[in-house]
Amino acid sequence: MAPKQDAVRDLISKHIDAWCAKSPDGVAASYTVDAVFSINRGEAMIGQADIAEMVKGFCDEFPDVVLTLDHSFIAGDHAVYVWTFTGTHAESGKKVSFQGWEEWELTDEPRVRSSLGWYDAEDYEQQLHKDP
Repeated sequence: MAPKQDAVRDLISKHIDAWCAKSPDGVAASYTVDAVFSINRGEAMIGQADIAEMVKGFCDEFPDVVLTLDHSFIAGDHAVYVWTFTGTHAESGKKVSFQGWEEWELTDEPRVRSSLGWYDAEDYEQQLHKDP
Protein backbone atom coordinates (compact mmCIF):
# COMPACT_ATOMS: atom_id res chain seq x y z
CA MET A 1 0.00 0.00 0.00
CA ALA A 2 1.27 3.47 -0.84
CA PRO A 3 2.55 5.63 2.04
CA LYS A 4 -0.10 8.29 1.21
CA GLN A 5 -2.87 5.71 1.60
CA ASP A 6 -1.43 4.65 4.95
CA ALA A 7 -1.45 8.29 6.08
CA VAL A 8 -5.07 8.75 4.96
CA ARG A 9 -6.16 5.57 6.74
CA ASP A 10 -4.42 6.88 9.85
CA LEU A 11 -6.25 10.21 9.49
CA ILE A 12 -9.59 8.41 9.20
CA SER A 13 -8.79 6.28 12.25
CA LYS A 14 -7.82 9.32 14.36
CA HIS A 15 -10.95 11.13 13.15
CA ILE A 16 -13.20 8.25 14.24
CA ASP A 17 -11.33 7.93 17.56
CA ALA A 18 -11.83 11.65 18.25
CA TRP A 19 -15.58 11.32 17.66
CA CYS A 20 -15.75 8.37 20.07
CA ALA A 21 -13.68 10.32 22.63
CA LYS A 22 -16.21 13.19 22.32
CA SER A 23 -13.38 15.54 21.33
CA PRO A 24 -14.67 18.34 19.08
CA ASP A 25 -11.17 19.81 18.77
CA GLY A 26 -9.75 16.38 17.96
CA VAL A 27 -12.29 15.89 15.16
CA ALA A 28 -11.68 19.44 13.87
CA ALA A 29 -7.93 18.75 13.77
CA SER A 30 -8.61 16.38 10.86
CA TYR A 31 -9.48 19.43 8.77
CA THR A 32 -7.40 22.37 7.55
CA VAL A 33 -7.83 25.70 9.34
CA ASP A 34 -9.96 26.99 6.45
CA ALA A 35 -11.72 23.73 5.51
CA VAL A 36 -15.21 23.82 4.03
CA PHE A 37 -17.69 21.18 5.23
CA SER A 38 -21.31 20.78 4.19
CA ILE A 39 -23.78 18.16 5.39
CA ASN A 40 -26.64 17.13 3.10
CA ARG A 41 -26.08 20.26 1.00
CA GLY A 42 -26.75 22.45 4.02
CA GLU A 43 -25.02 25.68 4.91
CA ALA A 44 -21.28 25.21 4.78
CA MET A 45 -19.19 25.24 7.91
CA ILE A 46 -15.97 27.15 7.34
CA GLY A 47 -12.91 26.30 9.40
CA GLN A 48 -12.07 24.19 12.40
CA ALA A 49 -14.07 26.30 14.88
CA ASP A 50 -17.36 25.77 12.98
CA ILE A 51 -16.63 22.06 12.62
CA ALA A 52 -15.79 21.70 16.32
CA GLU A 53 -19.06 23.47 17.21
CA MET A 54 -21.05 21.01 15.07
CA VAL A 55 -19.31 18.04 16.71
CA LYS A 56 -19.93 19.53 20.17
CA GLY A 57 -23.63 19.80 19.34
CA PHE A 58 -23.84 16.12 18.43
CA CYS A 59 -21.82 15.11 21.51
CA ASP A 60 -24.08 17.20 23.76
CA GLU A 61 -27.20 15.65 22.20
CA PHE A 62 -25.76 12.13 22.26
CA PRO A 63 -23.34 11.84 25.21
CA ASP A 64 -22.78 8.14 24.47
CA VAL A 65 -22.05 8.66 20.77
CA VAL A 66 -20.12 5.94 18.99
CA LEU A 67 -18.97 6.41 15.42
CA THR A 68 -17.95 3.21 13.69
CA LEU A 69 -15.95 2.99 10.47
CA ASP A 70 -17.77 0.75 8.00
CA HIS A 71 -15.67 1.26 4.85
CA SER A 72 -13.15 3.64 3.36
CA PHE A 73 -12.04 4.29 -0.19
CA ILE A 74 -8.94 6.26 -1.13
CA ALA A 75 -8.03 7.56 -4.57
CA GLY A 76 -5.16 10.01 -4.77
CA ASP A 77 -6.15 13.20 -2.94
CA HIS A 78 -9.70 12.02 -2.31
CA ALA A 79 -11.22 9.68 0.24
CA VAL A 80 -14.65 8.49 1.22
CA TYR A 81 -15.35 7.01 4.59
CA VAL A 82 -18.64 5.32 5.41
CA TRP A 83 -19.69 5.36 9.05
CA THR A 84 -22.44 4.30 11.44
CA PHE A 85 -23.47 6.73 14.18
CA THR A 86 -25.13 5.30 17.30
CA GLY A 87 -26.18 7.03 20.46
CA THR A 88 -28.92 7.85 22.94
CA HIS A 89 -30.53 11.27 22.77
CA ALA A 90 -29.84 13.12 26.04
CA GLU A 91 -33.32 14.63 26.45
CA SER A 92 -35.65 12.00 25.00
CA GLY A 93 -33.71 8.83 25.76
CA LYS A 94 -34.35 7.68 22.17
CA LYS A 95 -31.67 5.49 20.65
CA VAL A 96 -30.55 6.19 17.11
CA SER A 97 -28.42 4.27 14.66
CA PHE A 98 -27.87 5.61 11.17
CA GLN A 99 -25.28 5.47 8.43
CA GLY A 100 -23.66 8.15 6.38
CA TRP A 101 -20.44 9.09 4.69
CA GLU A 102 -18.05 11.90 4.03
CA GLU A 103 -16.35 12.64 0.72
CA TRP A 104 -13.01 14.29 1.44
CA GLU A 105 -10.65 16.36 -0.67
CA LEU A 106 -7.25 16.09 0.99
CA THR A 107 -4.05 18.09 1.27
CA ASP A 108 -0.61 16.47 1.09
CA GLU A 109 -0.26 16.37 4.92
CA PRO A 110 -2.98 14.80 4.76
CA ARG A 111 -5.75 16.96 6.17
CA VAL A 112 -9.28 17.50 4.91
CA ARG A 113 -9.54 20.59 2.70
CA SER A 114 -13.22 20.10 1.89
CA SER A 115 -15.87 17.61 2.85
CA LEU A 116 -19.33 16.72 1.67
CA GLY A 117 -21.16 14.74 4.35
CA TRP A 118 -24.30 12.72 3.75
CA TYR A 119 -26.82 10.84 5.87
CA ASP A 120 -30.54 10.04 5.66
CA ALA A 121 -31.99 12.96 7.64
CA GLU A 122 -35.54 11.61 7.33
CA ASP A 123 -34.56 8.27 8.89
CA TYR A 124 -32.66 10.11 11.64
CA GLU A 125 -35.69 12.29 12.46
CA GLN A 126 -38.02 9.27 12.46
CA GLN A 127 -35.77 7.50 14.95
CA LEU A 128 -35.75 10.56 17.22
CA HIS A 129 -39.54 10.89 17.16
CA LYS A 130 -40.74 7.29 17.11
CA ASP A 131 -42.87 5.99 19.92
CA PRO A 132 -41.20 3.40 22.17
